[in-house]
Amino acid sequence: MIVVTGATGVIGRALVGLLRGGRRPPPEVLAVVRRPAGDLDCPYALADFERPETIGALLSPGDRLFLNSSLWPGFADAHRAVIDLAARAGATQIVSVSVRGAAPGGRLGTGMHGLVDAHLRKSGVPWTILQPGGFLQNLPHDFRDGVMHGSYGPGPVSYVDARDLAEVAASLLTRPVGPDAEHVLTGPESLSHDRVAEEITRALGRPFRYVDLPVREMTAHLERQGMPRPLATDLAALMAETGDGRWSTTTTAVQDLTGRPPRSLSAFLADHREAFA
Repeated sequence: MIVVTGATGVIGRALVGLLRGGRRPPPEVLAVVRRPAGDLDCPYALADFERPETIGALLSPGDRLFLNSSLWPGFADAHRAVIDLAARAGATQIVSVSVRGAAPGGRLGTGMHGLVDAHLRKSGVPWTILQPGGFLQNLPHDFRDGVMHGSYGPGPVSYVDARDLAEVAASLLTRPVGPDAEHVLTGPESLSHDRVAEEITRALGRPFRYVDLPVREMTAHLERQGMPRPLATDLAALMAETGDGRWSTTTTAVQDLTGRPPRSLSAFLADHREAFA
């Protein structure tokens, strides 16, 4: 059985749909959700990362686990506990969603994911770690009201479509378990945020713009939006680090693992015009 955590998120929903609809016969899938989700069109069970034992109770020998959730203060401890429970249950594979550049001690999500990744590598369960950069699905929120503020500078960044990550996961979870591996997932191009704004403007026919701010000013901007100062400071600094070139390169991982190229920004915009309304 394939056990999918985070099944009601953008990635999880896409993955469940691919597993249930794209293969004949479809594999046995169990969606892990925090509240009833009959619209998933597959069996589901109620469980919560805040109580890792509720997820562990769903796992049996031979299961394959997709490990993913949003970030929260207890993220690293909860995910490490679920990994341990999967190992005890005899899971045969864990495919985990991390982030590009994850490392213990890193800022915000990079540090949290880094702790989980390090634990997974030592778990004894065959593993694959997926390392996406920014998701194209975040752009409608980032450009709300037509303006995105950030501290990325002029450097290019490669975004990836969450649907491509789901297709990679579906491929890995339905093929024979291979050697442990890490895959950096990117789109086909790297663009500055000014270029991203230009592409959105061109596609939607109304103006969008990116406003770059020094880290200190971006911190103040985030605080004015209600973000606590320590979090705002780290987020602004993380933007500057991300824009220094470390997310500028692209990889062929999506093509290699799915057999087709990753979706471009223009393809994403064609499918998500209404999200920018």
